[in-house]
Amino acid sequence: MTSPRVRKIADRIQVIVAEMLERRIKDPRLGFVTLTDVRLTGDGQQATIFYTVLGGEEEMAGTAVALESAKGVLRSEVAKQLGTRTAPTLTFVHDALPDEARALEEVLARAKAQDEAVAAARANAAYAGGDDPYKKPREIAQDDAEADAGDETEDHAEDDEKL
Repeated sequence: MTSPRVRKIADRIQVIVAEMLERRIKDPRLGFVTLTDVRLTGDGQQATIFYTVLGGEEEMAGTAVALESAKGVLRSEVAKQLGTRTAPTLTFVHDALPDEARALEEVLARAKAQDEAVAAARANAAYAGGDDPYKKPREIAQDDAEADAGDETEDHAEDDEKL
């Protein structure tokens, strides 16, 4: 949990670096950069700046090199505008969160398509055991019950004769 003061300084660093990248840094390798987050240590000595780049691997690699070369100018401007006793060292890290979110969206879309395919197959399906697959107890009519009772007495008489 960061203190409100550290969070405020981190937000200010993000604004300063973004303005510098937009107005003063004229490196042709620098692509379309978006600063997503800045994390500052509790003592204010190190600032980790997370960024994303619009484009492919080429633009990402060029932007990483351009940010590393502009790190000194950016740090001196941050120190000047913050007015703190020490200037934090800046570390630029490519933010993988958008890429992971995109991959997760693709997985969710694939799962949704599979669910829709299962639902479509289920729409035309029929039960394997008919409409009601459960066994029901036989209903014996009154006449059948008397006939079954008569059959039992005859069977016992035949068994007695065999003995």
